[in-house]
Order: sequence, then structure tokens, then C-alpha cells
Amino acid sequence: MMSESDHLQKITKLKEEVGGFPIQSGIYLMKSEVDKIIYVGKAKNLRNRVRSYLVEAKGHSAKTRALVFNIKTIEYIVTKTEVEAFLLEASLIKKHRPKYNVRLKDDKAYPYIKLSWSDKFPRLYLARKVQKDGSDYYGPYTSGGAVFGTIRFLNRIFKIRDCTDHMFKTRTRPCMTHQIGRCTAPCVQLITEEDYRDELEGARDFLRGKSKKLIKDIEVKMKLAADQEKFEVATRMRDALFSIKSIVERQTVVNDANELDQDIISYFGDENGVMIDTIHVRSGRVIGNRSHFISTVNPNSPEEDVREWYVSFLNQYYADNIIPDEVLTVVDLGRDLNKLMQAVLKERSGRDVIVRFPADRKSAALLDMATQNAEAHFKKQVSKDHEKKAGLDEIKTRLHLPKQPHRIECFDISHFQGTETVASQVVFEDGHPAKEHYRRYIIKTVEGIDDFKSMYEVLQRRFQHKEYEEPDLLVVDGGKGQLSQAVKILQELNLQHIPVVGLAKARTESAFQENEVLETEERFYIPGRANPVVFKKNTEAFQILVGLRDEAHRFAITFHRKRREDASLRSILDEITGLGEPRKLALLKKFESIENIKNADIDDILAIKGFSRIMAERVLLHLNEEEEVKT
Repeated sequence: MMSESDHLQKITKLKEEVGGFPIQSGIYLMKSEVDKIIYVGKAKNLRNRVRSYLVEAKGHSAKTRALVFNIKTIEYIVTKTEVEAFLLEASLIKKHRPKYNVRLKDDKAYPYIKLSWSDKFPRLYLARKVQKDGSDYYGPYTSGGAVFGTIRFLNRIFKIRDCTDHMFKTRTRPCMTHQIGRCTAPCVQLITEEDYRDELEGARDFLRGKSKKLIKDIEVKMKLAADQEKFEVATRMRDALFSIKSIVERQTVVNDANELDQDIISYFGDENGVMIDTIHVRSGRVIGNRSHFISTVNPNSPEEDVREWYVSFLNQYYADNIIPDEVLTVVDLGRDLNKLMQAVLKERSGRDVIVRFPADRKSAALLDMATQNAEAHFKKQVSKDHEKKAGLDEIKTRLHLPKQPHRIECFDISHFQGTETVASQVVFEDGHPAKEHYRRYIIKTVEGIDDFKSMYEVLQRRFQHKEYEEPDLLVVDGGKGQLSQAVKILQELNLQHIPVVGLAKARTESAFQENEVLETEERFYIPGRANPVVFKKNTEAFQILVGLRDEAHRFAITFHRKRREDASLRSILDEITGLGEPRKLALLKKFESIENIKNADIDDILAIKGFSRIMAERVLLHLNEEEEVKT
């Protein structure tokens, strides 16, 4: 623990260094003793902003005081403009996940509908990431299920193809979807590109929220078809009209006259954290909402600068999501910060974006809706967190831990007949999966099956990373034997102070009576105790520990399976003369399986960087000859 005098000396030294910082805009990076970035900030004037952290600490929040106490060094990056500093800050926070920054969890990406407008015959996809690839993106939506449901509806109404690009290119006759009247079979040229895209415009209008225009267009087409006595077409138009109207009627309309795409961002919280709620309105209709819980912010604390954490949220949120025409903020950012945020969003979207604190009645009503949503989601989150804390308290008591375990780590070894041995490291923080801390290991020093040596290697490699926080509890998959091995390994690594528990899986046993099967309980073994600790199945403590073990097993198995599949694919591709490692990787990334490569069109392979026609032909010839030999 650093003494007060050592801390003052450190601050004095940092002040001297900061005195040489430029007075330009830029990014500053605060690092800890182990050279890990613990805070990323932006500044209009680097010297003045960073110096403000090192003055009298009484005016700082508890979080800022903790940050300053843990700073070892401070580095900076100069930017040309303050806008550039904003953009760089968001990317660095996402990359380094600094402990003291407001951070958005990225374990679940937003679902969007992607319209591949750059294709000759476009189709609709679910996308988890917005890219600049010539496609149109619509959303974000509430769930993947909502996206798939919307895509199925639009495919049926507008007869949009739903086949994969590979299937589309290789078809020689219409599929079943065409035969039941749900696709116009562009794969075999039964519809022109122009007519297909005309149909697609209806889906586009629907996704843009232009339901009035869409309904009017369909009514005109239906009347024209009836006048021309094309009664089958008119009937299809009528059914489509009915389906669209029924969906539109179920949508929440907040401003039918507004053609703008809007996001409304409000929050609710207390000392337990803050829930930020975003409502997405497209052309006056609510298409969904999203919530983000940040446990490190107390919005009611006088020590917290509301504008600072709120703007940090906006900056990170719009680094990865669709930027609407208008953002309504529950916080009055002030003229300068508002103008700066608009410039940042314009830089990202390539068009003017309005950011405003609403004064009109309709916009205020939208903010009230967002605040009510935030409050409801906040209360649900806090209730869930209280259950987790109760479970962690039970784990602390039953396993005789020195404190409530904030960070729990679990390791699992996976191999297949002694080959391709891998391990997984799964981390739970406060009872929740912390997926950004998950790690996978390829065992390098062990041949054959030796779980002890494999675990030794994994733990040794894991604890070489001093920048990672030490766990409050280590979980190993297994009973007394595996536990004693883990204890021995920790002693050899001089880490015997870390508590460890062995989790033995439930066993299924046959009882004396015929056809009767009994399942034993999950058993938890701790050092120095012969009998296992048993948690009741319906307790939160049980769910946390067993969930952690199961997640580690799943993570290891999926990694191991992928390694085996890659090895199998590589072994076949290794036989092709002149096909180097970069091109093998490119093939596997694009096609994912040998079967897909064999069935690929030569132009698909030629589209991959580094492939000549001769090499593409060689790949297809070898793989198809291999198939003939097998048959």
C-alpha cells in the first residue's frame, strides 16, 4: 500500500510532467503500476485538463480520487480538432476497456435489418453490425426474433428471395419458395432486375416507416390490376394491404406527421447505478428501445458531472449504431457541447444531425416516455443485482471466503483422445458473465493427456498477466483430486492466498428398484474439509457457481471443436501445391467448409485477394478429384 508521502511525491512528479503537455486538443491516457490503461479522456486543452486532476482532491468525486491514487504515468495523443479527440476517445475506450471510464457493455450487439442494395438482386438479412458496404440498415430492433419476423413478413408480401448468395448463383431451376408463390425466382431470370427492385421499394418504404406512401402505392396497383382483370394479382395486393395495415395499427404512433428518424435518450438511477434508456422513433413510429445499465455512476451525486458521463455515453453509443436525423437529450448540454456533439455525429454519418434539449410539448412527452422506461428497467436491474449479491454473500459464508467474491474465474481443459488440448478461462463479475475477460489457451508444453500439467501451464500463463485483476475465487471443474492439484499449482506459483473450490458434477446412478434412476447433487469441495459443501438448487449461489462451470465447459468445447474442424480443413488444403497459409486462411474465412469451397463458382474464389485463375482452378480440381477418389 502506497504511503501518503509516496503519493504526494508521485503527484508532484506528475505535475512537473504535465507542465510540459501541449495546450492543444487531444486524448490523455492514464496508466497504472502495471502499465494498464485505466482511464481515457479527451480535452480541448490537454495541459489544463490533465492538471485539473492533480490539484486539491477535496473537490473530486470518490471515483476520481481513486483514479488519481492509482495513476502511475500519463500519456497523450494530440489531435487536430476537438471533434477528432471525441472520435478517438470512443475507439480507445472500446479497445482498452479502462476501469474508470463509463463503458458500454458490448456482449450483445443490436439487431438490424440489412438490405443488400449493392447486390444485383438484393435480399434482407439480420445484421449485428452497421458497416459502410453499400447496404441500407434499418433499426435497431428490440430483438433478433423481431428482426426475423419482420424479414419473413416482407419476404412473403413482396416476394423477396431468401436464399443464400451461394445457393442463388448455383440454382438451375426455381425452388419450392417460388412454387408456393412466395418468390419471383430471380435466380433463373423469371423476373427482370428492374421489376424485382420495384417490388423491393415497397419493403424499403415499410422499413423507413413510410407506411402511408406504401399503402397508397399498393391501393393504386390493386385498382389497376382489377381494372385490367388481373384478379389474381389484385387479390394478392389486397391481402398484402390487409397485412400491412394490421401491423401498422399495432405500432405505437407518437407523431404521425413527423418524417424524421429520432432517438430519445433519458435515464433514471440512484446510488446503485444509472439506467440509460434509448427509444427509437422512425417516421413518427416507435420501433423499439434499448437500455444500458452503468453501475459506476450515481446520477444524483453532487460529485458527478451529469454532462460528462452522459456525453461519454452518446459518443460511445453512436460509434457503432445508426445515427438518426435527430437526438433528443434529457440533459441540457449547453451551446458549446451541443454544437460539438452535432459535429461529431456529422463526421460519423456524413450529414447534418440535430442534437437538442426539447422545449416543445411533443418532444417533452417522448422524453417522459423514455424516463418512465428507464425507471422500470432500473428497478428490474436493481432487483436482479440484489439477488446476485445475496447469492455472493452465501458463497462467501458457505465457502469461508475472506470477502464477498467480486471476480470469480473458472478454468476448463478440453481435448480429444489426447490431441488439440485447449483450455478456457471464464470470468464472472458480481455474479454476471464478464465476456470481455474470457480467454482461450492452446496448450503448448504438454503432449498427450495430462490435465495436471495442462492446468499448471494455463494458470502460470494466466497469472503472468499482472494487468488482470486477481480473482477473489478460483473454480476448477472436478472433485477432491482436481482441487488438490489446483491448490498445489497455486502454491508453486506463490498464489496460495487465492481461494479455490472444486466443483464435482452431479452423477446419475441406478437405484435398487427396476428402471429407477437417481441423480446426485452437485458437490463443492474446499481445501481442508473432507465432506463437500452442498448448495440448494434453487438458490442464487448455486446458479452462479454451476452457471460459471457450465459456461467454462461450453467455451472450451466450442474452441476445441473449432480447432479440430480447422485442422481437418487445413489437412486437405495442405495437399494443394502452391496454396500458402494466407490463402488457406482466406478460403476458410470466406467459405467455412470444404463442401462450400467444392461447390463454389470459380469467380467466387477469384474474388478473394491473392487468387489467380490458375490457383482457383487448381483448388477446385483437387477438391473435386478428392471427392471422386472417396466415392
